[in-house]
Amino acid sequence: MSTLARIYFKNIFVTVLFCICYFSFSLYSLNNFINEAKSDHHISLKKITEHYKGDDLKGFSKQLRLAFEYDKLQITDFNNDVIYSYTNADPSFSILTLVNGNTTLETVKNDALSIYIKYRLNNDSLFNLYNSITLFILFSAILVLVIGSFVTNSVTGRAARKASKKVSELIATEIKTAITNRETTGKLRLPTEFDDVNSVLTELKTFVSNKLIKTEQLQQTAYIDHLTELENRSGFVDFFTEFTQSNKSSGFGVLIITRCSELQTINQVHGYQEGDRYICQVANILKAQIKNLDSAHVYRLNGSDFATFLPNITLKVAEKFCEELTGLFNEYQQLADFDSIAFSGIVKIDIHRPLGEMLALADTAISMAQTRNKNSWYVQRDPELLQSETAGFGNQNWSKEISYVIENQTVSLVSQLIQPSSRNNRIYSEVLSRFTSSEGDILPTASFIAMAEKLDKIILIDRLVIEKTLKEIKEKNLREQAFGINLSTRSVHDEHFVIWLERRLLKDHDIATRLVFEISEYGLEQNIKGSSYFIDMVHRVGARICVEHFGVGITSFKFFRELSPDYIKMDGSYTRNIHMDKNNQYFLRLMIDLAHRLGIRVLAESVETQEEKYTFDEVFMDGCQGFYLGKPEPL
Repeated sequence: MSTLARIYFKNIFVTVLFCICYFSFSLYSLNNFINEAKSDHHISLKKITEHYKGDDLKGFSKQLRLAFEYDKLQITDFNNDVIYSYTNADPSFSILTLVNGNTTLETVKNDALSIYIKYRLNNDSLFNLYNSITLFILFSAILVLVIGSFVTNSVTGRAARKASKKVSELIATEIKTAITNRETTGKLRLPTEFDDVNSVLTELKTFVSNKLIKTEQLQQTAYIDHLTELENRSGFVDFFTEFTQSNKSSGFGVLIITRCSELQTINQVHGYQEGDRYICQVANILKAQIKNLDSAHVYRLNGSDFATFLPNITLKVAEKFCEELTGLFNEYQQLADFDSIAFSGIVKIDIHRPLGEMLALADTAISMAQTRNKNSWYVQRDPELLQSETAGFGNQNWSKEISYVIENQTVSLVSQLIQPSSRNNRIYSEVLSRFTSSEGDILPTASFIAMAEKLDKIILIDRLVIEKTLKEIKEKNLREQAFGINLSTRSVHDEHFVIWLERRLLKDHDIATRLVFEISEYGLEQNIKGSSYFIDMVHRVGARICVEHFGVGITSFKFFRELSPDYIKMDGSYTRNIHMDKNNQYFLRLMIDLAHRLGIRVLAESVETQEEKYTFDEVFMDGCQGFYLGKPEPL
């Protein structure tokens, strides 16, 4: 509490105590004055009535009212019949009225006139005098309180500043002398009147030194992960806050969140020591990767997540960084014989966006990367996603929105034609889903699917899309056309979903024969046995299979031997700018020739230019899909 506040508190206490005493004494005195006035008036009124010899009682009453101030005056006979009555329209009122009531009437009896005179005096003049005195005293007390507090504070403040200045000068002089003479005793030789100050300062020095040592130890413990010796989440948050504050106008960079996907499995199967070695190896890879990047930092956010902060780095450089990182993870995976090592989500730093939102975006990017190839990465760069309300969604909000879509079936379908290379080939149109939020906004499809995967709701979404597709084919009488439906890896390898899908397709067998189920190559190669069982079921009911994103896995050629897809859709990395890449043209010729020998049709995606379409015709591609050939249209 400040000095002025303490002075005010003490002065207010004294003022309140004074006011209590004053009101107690003044009300007591006022009450005595009123009682004396009542007694005197009672005696006077009794004498007046005793000497009155007339018989005009009403006139007598009016004379009394004019001679004295009454709040109420009433004259009755002995039978209580009213002879005269008067009530003041503005009766006297004060604090004493509230305390004592003042509702009773005084009574004077006159036997000669056979009357009762009942009255209550008006004390306005006395009350007005009391009020004036009280207001004056209260105003004076408040004025003394305010002025006295400021004067006292000013006086004590000047005295304290003088003493402080004097002590400071003496301490500064002694410190300077100690430094000049290289004294290390830690004691100040102040004048004897400041011995207490000298003693306290010595104790303070020892206390501060001990606290600093403990603070450094605690900071080391609080900010450093003991396993990887990297800074933890607290250090990351502090660094990011400092970066955004010091680079408000020109700061940019990239945030990469890397998730160790196999940690839980390794802990359960091989034990926690092996899990620690796995985490340390990933940390060492990340440390080695940032050595040649200025101001880059790596943090361990939690058990399985690492954050790599690359200030003043563009997304293009970050993509190259993650490509090299994926290569290192692949090498480690082959040596350790794990299913995968880690997936990364990349987000461009926006200093005007809260850190929590960017972490949520990076988390969504990781979910998208996990639906692709092993140890892959994904850049969350969609400007519509960054501007939409869903950008800051956490898991809880995403879960609510996904549940809303499932419960209310707020999904709409569009289709994009896969154009055949000749009239004899009959291809299909790929069905694309659009999901609507509870607010009526279109949710970003890639993020929606990725979060449904993460929150274990993707099977319900797949069932919803299938039911919606079958319903629209019936209602719009599209049985003569063929449609492709994307399925998630989780659904393909889920026994209950496979059983449900088989029964559902047998129910509408004529439509089932017009359906093509698209599944990613990466998803199929995760469980060859389960994938083979699913493909056999689909063929058994008359539907067909397309393997999309084909060619990026290390087991692509196994599909020709172990599985029997009807179509393969080449990954966009082979099809983009195909007219300029002779190596990809040669690879596609080999793949198409081999596929045709086995009765498999080959499709190209992401066809954006006339030159690309012409090149695909030259290599005998069976069908092409892309914005150059047709944009998605309502089903």
